[in-house]
Amino acid sequence: MHLHLGGGTGPVLSVVLALIMFGVALGIKPGMLKNVFVHPKAVLTGVFLQWIGLPLVTFLLILILYPFLTPMVALGMLLVASCPGGNVSNFISSYAKGNVELSVSMTALSTVFAPLITPLNFLLWGNLYLRYASLTGTLTIPQLVIPFWDIFLTVFIILGVPIVLGILCARFFPTFTEKIKKPFSVFSLIVFILMVLGMFIPNWQLFISYIIFVFVLVLIHNACAFGTGFGGASLMRLPRKDRRSITIEVGIQNSGLGLTLLLNPAIFDPAIWNTGDVHYGGMLFVTAWWGIWHIISGLTLATFMRRSDKEPKAAFSEGES
Repeated sequence: MHLHLGGGTGPVLSVVLALIMFGVALGIKPGMLKNVFVHPKAVLTGVFLQWIGLPLVTFLLILILYPFLTPMVALGMLLVASCPGGNVSNFISSYAKGNVELSVSMTALSTVFAPLITPLNFLLWGNLYLRYASLTGTLTIPQLVIPFWDIFLTVFIILGVPIVLGILCARFFPTFTEKIKKPFSVFSLIVFILMVLGMFIPNWQLFISYIIFVFVLVLIHNACAFGTGFGGASLMRLPRKDRRSITIEVGIQNSGLGLTLLLNPAIFDPAIWNTGDVHYGGMLFVTAWWGIWHIISGLTLATFMRRSDKEPKAAFSEGES
């Protein structure tokens, strides 16, 4: 897939994502995280499922679907699975009547450690996939070589710096923060969605050709992500509110970061990744559509969770497993 993207798409997307993360950080207060870390079982379970469980499940899914996937599409799935929690997960967790403090804690932890975890996971699972693919004799790229420092620096600047600034703003300017928190988050999210849709416009015909494949693939992958969160939290016998938040956190990934990395020529050099037999359009399509679909699926799942609370409760209460 050869995509047509504007020269300024990457930098603009980076700025938009940084603004989104600043908005997310406005809702992070040290006091609201205290109770979660006093009882760390839930947050440790969630982080484990997000950092290890989801990439592993994604790798296994790729092996199952191997005959139907191109190397670039498979790598796009692994890139999404390597990203930290998404920026809308806290809102969706609140809407689902989950444990918001736990959701915020997982988002904060996965974001803070993203400069290390994201490149390490992508390199590890990406190279494992490529080694497996080499056994078929159809491998295009013999080894995944990604500039670790460039990824670290990009993630740190786009995620780390805005998070710190947002927390400081909430700490020292609480009144101002409360006024801008909700409208700022909504505005930045709308701008991000418009940016993603804007990427599809010049490639509309190409997207239409692959829409069914991409739609079904992301649907399956995203469902597996939600299933990983719910299954792991259930195995640990966590309370229902914790299970809800972990399910949503693992299923809502920061695909905007994945797009930002893909559009950074210092990380994915077009001369290598978009030439000859190698076209990273598959990675871009999967990552971009995930950014739209996980909002739809997340809100749908959260609505189902909310409605389940209205059903008669016979022998269990909200906090029981």
